[in-house]
Amino acid sequence: MATLRAIQRRIKSVRNISQVTRAMEMVAASKMRRAQNATLASRAYAEKSWEVLRYVAAQPGRSKVLHPLLEQREQINNILLILITSDRGLCGAFNVNILRAAFDFIKQADKPVKLVTIGRRGRDIAMRAGKDVIAEFTGLSEKPSMLDIGPIAKIAIQEFLAGRVDQVEIAYTDFVNVIVQKPQVKQLLPIETPKERNEGGGAVYLYEPSPEVILDSILPRFTELQIYQALLESVASEHSARMVAMRNATENAHELIDSLTLVMNKARQWNITREMLDIVGGAESLRQTLAAKQ
Repeated sequence: MATLRAIQRRIKSVRNISQVTRAMEMVAASKMRRAQNATLASRAYAEKSWEVLRYVAAQPGRSKVLHPLLEQREQINNILLILITSDRGLCGAFNVNILRAAFDFIKQADKPVKLVTIGRRGRDIAMRAGKDVIAEFTGLSEKPSMLDIGPIAKIAIQEFLAGRVDQVEIAYTDFVNVIVQKPQVKQLLPIETPKERNEGGGAVYLYEPSPEVILDSILPRFTELQIYQALLESVASEHSARMVAMRNATENAHELIDSLTLVMNKARQWNITREMLDIVGGAESLRQTLAAKQ
């Protein structure tokens, strides 16, 4: 059995850790609320804009590709994957889940996959695994702006337009709620048109100016918007995962403190019992010695 002093030192150490994890949980909760509000505020616009963009791109009766970013290539030779992870750890399975989804996609693609990583964790794991990382972005603000997204979108668009990749995917964590976050791998380029539009269903609308002019103006910006929304979803998911992980760590620390306190009490009781036995044994030995002298 460990000494009483060793147990007390361990209890003190665990209590200090629990105070740190509790503070980290509160900080993560505050950041999570801000990130959640930003994510939900822009989600409806991002989803609707993507829906409108896909509709415009799927004009019935068109005989040509309206924009180079819509070109569906017959042969997929190379793929670009934008991988969004966190810069820091201590966020539970957040990074593990998205990395597993990304690596599963790379394995199933059976094509050369280039990576653009956002976050140190994804960059480090990808480089350690020998993946082809052509660009990496770290230290982005916890409140990202479109200025942060610009260089990332520019690389993706240029790689696609130059023909160095034939498909662009983005791997991120979709924020469902504080408890649930789902890893997603979504096709970014070329934009997939709705199946019902390809089949000729739905109404036909007239545009002023033409769909080509509209797409040339808004498609690159809407591509940036999708990356921006994916980053917001990942940031909210990261803070949620960190808050839950720190809460679990705090609760585990409290359980460990209770367990160690019980062990400490048993050790103290054992010491008291041993001392009492020593006293009783000494008293009995003294009594017998005095009786023998008489």
